[in-house]
Amino acid sequence: MASTLKNIAIIGASGRIGKIILEGLLKTSQFDITAISRKESTAVFPPGVNVIKSDLSEDDLVSAFQGQDAVISAIGGMGVADQKKIVDAALRAGIKRFIPSEFSVDSLNEAVLQLLPVFQVKKDLIEYLKTKENEGLTWTGIATSGLLDWCLRNSALDFDIPSRTATIWDGGNKSFTLTNEKELQKSVVAVLQHPEETSNKFLHVASVETTQNEILSALEEATGSKWKVIETTTDAQVEEGVKRLSAGDFGGALIALRATIFGNTPGLKANYAKDVGLANDILGLELDSVQTTVQRVLSN
Repeated sequence: MASTLKNIAIIGASGRIGKIILEGLLKTSQFDITAISRKESTAVFPPGVNVIKSDLSEDDLVSAFQGQDAVISAIGGMGVADQKKIVDAALRAGIKRFIPSEFSVDSLNEAVLQLLPVFQVKKDLIEYLKTKENEGLTWTGIATSGLLDWCLRNSALDFDIPSRTATIWDGGNKSFTLTNEKELQKSVVAVLQHPEETSNKFLHVASVETTQNEILSALEEATGSKWKVIETTTDAQVEEGVKRLSAGDFGGALIALRATIFGNTPGLKANYAKDVGLANDILGLELDSVQTTVQRVLSN
């Protein structure tokens, strides 16, 4: 395998995670990047990105993948279940490395899957990729947990900056890891730069090891104000998440996602640094601080 994978195709490059990854690839100026976009898509990509319109059928993807070294799947939502087709197309096209749409909490963890059954398709894809190793297709999964800076900007972790309100689970002292967008970008780039060291591995990465109370303290210090705190429990939140999902409200999935990070469900292993071990050294990533992250978010 080449020392660096240079020709990179990315599917889902206009989505939330895809945009972050694409920005990271462009920053390096080391890759020839092709965005595979649906034929009906009106997405506009930055200069320097080759765009191929596709109906995303397997045969069409095989054609689109010709000449590529690696395929990154940043597909979100229900599209995650279609990745097996993309893997098959990548194999037929002679792709060397496939990076599946992980970039979130650990889909291989059974306690996570109990809270987020929709992630079962992610785990199934990793198992499918393992069966293709002897056919020449390598893979790398990247588990980031939540994206701290993105979630702070969008209140996705229930730290609401505009209203100075935080929802704190079970006292707020459970430790967990989160990743910032910059480290997500660096992790994907490093996988492409070091294909041998990252071949056929599921990697856990992080930017911070923290607690809800530490995040709250950093936000109060940075904003110079005392925040309103809403106390809650894992049981109450999980019950609410299930109730919402049962009613067709997919906001329940976001609650379930928070439960895999903040919750006290046994076996979650939400602190990747202590519970499973980080791949930060392999990928050249360094831990950041919550305080630095908060200051950066508030200054933008």
